[in-house]
Amino acid sequence: MVTLFIFLGLLAGAAVLLVVTLLRRGNSRTEHAEGLLIEQQSRIQAHSDRASFGTFAAHNAPPTMTDHYRR
Repeated sequence: MVTLFIFLGLLAGAAVLLVVTLLRRGNSRTEHAEGLLIEQQSRIQAHSDRASFGTFAAHNAPPTMTDHYRR
């Protein structure tokens, strides 16, 4: 029974630690030009990846229909 309480205490402590970490980090945006350019490039890459590797492109279409990574 003591082992169960110790386990639950450790689990609750880990949850509190995660919540505190996330609250401290916040939703701060990048303010520097380099960071903004990196974010913009990441968004563009994510968009092209969604087009190339989406469900429709992977299962229902010819490989070159939305393949941005042509070989």
